[in-house]
Amino acid sequence: MLGRVFKAYDIRGTYPDLLNDTMAWQIGYGASKFLLADAAAAGETTPMMKNIVVGRDMRQSSPSLTKQLIQGINDQGGDVIDIGLCDTSMIYFAINHLDCAGGVMVTASHNPPNYNGFKISKRKAKPVGEVSGLAEVRKHAAMVDKATLVKQHGRLEQRDLWPAYARHVRSFLDLSAASKPLKVVIDASNGMAGTMIPKVFGKQSPLGAVPGLQIIEVNFDNTKGVFAHEPNPLVAANLRQVQEAVLKEKADVGFCYDGDADRCMVIDEKGKAVGCDHLTALLAKHFLAKAPGSPIVYDLRSTKAVAEDVLKAGGKPVRGRVGHVFLKQAMAEQNAVFGGELSGHFYFRDNYNADSGAIAMCTVLTILAQNQGKKTMSQLIAPIARYAQSGEINFQIEDKDAALKALKEAHGPAANPSAQMDELDGVTIDLWKTDASSGGGWWLNVRKSNTEPLLRLNLEAKDQATLDKVFAMVAPKLGKRADH
Repeated sequence: MLGRVFKAYDIRGTYPDLLNDTMAWQIGYGASKFLLADAAAAGETTPMMKNIVVGRDMRQSSPSLTKQLIQGINDQGGDVIDIGLCDTSMIYFAINHLDCAGGVMVTASHNPPNYNGFKISKRKAKPVGEVSGLAEVRKHAAMVDKATLVKQHGRLEQRDLWPAYARHVRSFLDLSAASKPLKVVIDASNGMAGTMIPKVFGKQSPLGAVPGLQIIEVNFDNTKGVFAHEPNPLVAANLRQVQEAVLKEKADVGFCYDGDADRCMVIDEKGKAVGCDHLTALLAKHFLAKAPGSPIVYDLRSTKAVAEDVLKAGGKPVRGRVGHVFLKQAMAEQNAVFGGELSGHFYFRDNYNADSGAIAMCTVLTILAQNQGKKTMSQLIAPIARYAQSGEINFQIEDKDAALKALKEAHGPAANPSAQMDELDGVTIDLWKTDASSGGGWWLNVRKSNTEPLLRLNLEAKDQATLDKVFAMVAPKLGKRADH
């Protein structure tokens, strides 16, 4: 049963049939054993390196799961600093701010309210995935016997980190260039943004409300355990409320957060959702102005405009594998100033290479303040959104490997010597620099789902006609379209 809730990057399942309080204790024990051993192996012997930060989201099952998780950590010998209700990005901050062995966030992110789970991070808020420690956590959790365990007596401390966290997040916000207040619609999706936004930016903040920022709140109540819409901003239907509110209020911009508020989607003043790759290019230019020549890491599914605009701004574009484990690793290895991916996660060197929905919002607002009276959000994005994109399209197929082989044989270098191909993450075939008249001017990436009989296609072309032509050529090889 325990193995069913361990995923590639976190622990997640429906409560209480798949994930329950007994498992939470086991996972706390396993996480503590792994995190303390990891810190010791790295030679980290400071007193704080026995500490594990714990936070939770607003789900009704979170208090009981958190209580058992903490008990499991304490019984293994780990000390706990409980920071209470928070967004996931606050855990990353706390681990680094307090110099702890790691942290655990009790959350199911964008999943429905009957789900819950755990996101585990180790020293310096490095993510713990299947290959970077989650398998060890699972092993320790499965082997422990609560009845016979000689319990240790770890310490438990509650701590209020909101003042320090608010100062850190707001250090990325500069509205001094604005001549009038920015009007912003924020849809908290009845999730943790409903707690974080008031405590960091609003009247509940220990720093006071941000001057020059007018926030219009949508779905901020997170006390009832229900969602007005699924807390997943990548689904177009979930953006309707914030889009309508932006138009009604004549706001400068809108934001829609996911359940644990570590990522958000941006809505321009016309009510249109901004592509996360287009936003990556815009934010990259902002950070390159402060750190000239720096690397910028981006999700390999992103528009070609990202690499082109990073080069134009004097930066070094670095393609990265999909997923926060790989993006954070690339950020650290490259010493990149900024990184972004299509899922809405944005990473910042000055935020310990970790992702933050709040800091992404701060950066967008800073750019809007600098351009107030000159360019709106849609006008800033328009030159970046210059190519035709398919978006991510799912195809259902049982033999995924055979389909990828057929794709490579039909469109790779064997069939077209001009084609560039790599398998950094799935299969990428690139004919971008080839003359469109010969079937070029396009590129694609196809990735396999880890858990389902699906292939995921992202296709981009220099114009819509080429995109349509290539899609018609490629789609039959990938199976039955699954997301009509």
